[in-house]
Amino acid sequence: MEITGGCYCGEIRFSAKGDPKMFQCHCRECQYITGGHPNAITVWPSENVTFTKGSPKEFCRTDIEKPVTRIFCGKCGTGIGTWKHPLRPESTLLKVGTFDDPSFFKPSAVIFTIDKQDFHSLPDNVPTFERRP
Repeated sequence: MEITGGCYCGEIRFSAKGDPKMFQCHCRECQYITGGHPNAITVWPSENVTFTKGSPKEFCRTDIEKPVTRIFCGKCGTGIGTWKHPLRPESTLLKVGTFDDPSFFKPSAVIFTIDKQDFHSLPDNVPTFERRP
């Protein structure tokens, strides 16, 4: 599969190739960065992700152990995903909402349901885990 995407204003564009892992994450950190809902994410080998226009800005917390580096558009603020993840150093995580056609997304697992809010929905027939499987 090859898929393209970018930020809301068009400053950042990317392509990703391969067969990504796909998750719906309900952790509190994802709730913060989505505005309250679970995060729909895809996980790609970093060498399969290419930024074709612009360069994302980075943000990394300094007050916690093993923080992830979040990438976003410096112009419109769209969160693109993460890289330099301490648990997945060779991977880039891309948010499904940034793809030109997000309809391919079918999570293989729902993770961190321990943090799920009552207003969150779980997809049918998808394995769920209180934390990381």
